Amino acid sequence: MTYPMTVPKAELHCHIEGAASPSLVARQAEKYGVDVSSIIGGDGKYIWSDFTTFLQAYDLASSVFKSPADYALLSESYFRMLAAEGAIYGEVFISPDHAQAAGLSYRSYVEGLAAGIERAKEDTGIEGRMIAIGVRHFGAASVERVAKEVVGNPHPLVTGFGLAGDEREGHPANFAKAFRLAGDAGLGLTAHAGEFGGPESIVAALEFLRVKRIGHGVRAIEDKALVDRLVKERIVLEVCPGSNTSLGVYSVLRFHPVNLLRRAGVRITLNSDDPPFFHTTLGKEYSSVSKTFGWTEADQVQVTRTAIEAAFCDDSTKQRLLVRLDSAKP
Repeated sequence: MTYPMTVPKAELHCHIEGAASPSLVARQAEKYGVDVSSIIGGDGKYIWSDFTTFLQAYDLASSVFKSPADYALLSESYFRMLAAEGAIYGEVFISPDHAQAAGLSYRSYVEGLAAGIERAKEDTGIEGRMIAIGVRHFGAASVERVAKEVVGNPHPLVTGFGLAGDEREGHPANFAKAFRLAGDAGLGLTAHAGEFGGPESIVAALEFLRVKRIGHGVRAIEDKALVDRLVKERIVLEVCPGSNTSLGVYSVLRFHPVNLLRRAGVRITLNSDDPPFFHTTLGKEYSSVSKTFGWTEADQVQVTRTAIEAAFCDDSTKQRLLVRLDSAKP
């Protein structure tokens, strides 16, 4: 059985700062005189050993993007790479908190990222959207501030709102107001849960944040009643197998529950999360999961279809993407 790159792909879960390649970060660091030798090895790969050092490496790598033009370069580079792997659609998480740390206004940050996405689209045809995220371990007030900023400065490519950060800090109930603000403004809603937090973190996100998508969500497999609920309510999981194995949530891919969840009827998508940090790409996620679990090309197409159906974009864009998907089927 072969696993061709020709299957059209779609991604719903990737952090744009975490998508910066080591080579791009090294060039940006040289431009600004930032020492990144502690996080990029002689082999040109990121250096980190656990979740804490991963976050430190992530923040240092993010710090070399300081202007709208820098962010345009980052988003254009990533969306071009996605398109080269056969992706027709991608959503990226954007972090207003990282923009603020860089001294950028939210509006300038978004305009820079949007310029890069549009340039990639002009050349490759890939569609892109952005999901603004609040960071849960910064507290409820911080997440509400982000929600207000996003709602108060609408941009056609910012179509979602999400919650990231340490799942073990802050109960979802604390963020209900922020999600209500974003939901009332018409933004799609998603939240990280069920990665380092157990099944109860997913239940809480569903109950208090009214999300239709869950970032990761794989630990739902530990609670049959929750799996049944995900199937019944058609909740979509943004599954990131390479990330989960790199961070030790599961020891190896064959022990990852993505296939069990799919066979149980849960709507799953495949995603790369922070690809260069985890030595992965969207294409690698499709191929490695398919090889490990024996998924056919039709199975992969269904994964893409689920992602497009769950995408935070307008219906006409979805229809165009579905036509592209169907026209590419063998």
